[in-house]
Amino acid sequence: MEKTNVPDPKKHADDRNWFESLIRRIPGFRGYLEKEYRRDSDQLARQWLAERLERAKPKLTDFLRELTEQGQLAALGDGDRLRARVDKVIGRFRSAPAGYSGLFDFVKVREDRLDQVYAHDAAMMEQVEQAATAIESLRADEADARARLRSVTDLIDGVDRQFDKRADLLSGLEN
Repeated sequence: MEKTNVPDPKKHADDRNWFESLIRRIPGFRGYLEKEYRRDSDQLARQWLAERLERAKPKLTDFLRELTEQGQLAALGDGDRLRARVDKVIGRFRSAPAGYSGLFDFVKVREDRLDQVYAHDAAMMEQVEQAATAIESLRADEADARARLRSVTDLIDGVDRQFDKRADLLSGLEN
């Protein structure tokens, strides 16, 4: 499996420059910076999720082309539905709100709940990796391409449901 390269929000302080080190000494500002680091990590995690599925999409296109060339036209509808669901999930990842509110936002987020969101995102990365790998392993010469497409669609639908759970976690972050 490929390495996710999603930064740990607790280690962002290790990468700060001298100016950030200085302003962290201002009362109240340290917590603000740490929240900003977490927001960046949240954005990077969602970006990774979307990009991982984007990288799998060309394999799906190749698979559908192979099905067409082999005359397995009955499976094309299932393939188009899978592609639409992948696009939907990618769009959700890219357009989701950041994982907590900023310093001057009206809604504040509890950090302990934010840790739950981060753990949820890490688990969702495993799920996205599994779905992307399943897409990349589709072969037109399989015995039942339609069943395989439905199986991969179920994986993508599972990712979509997990993203719904993420939204539920985020809604619980409000004080």
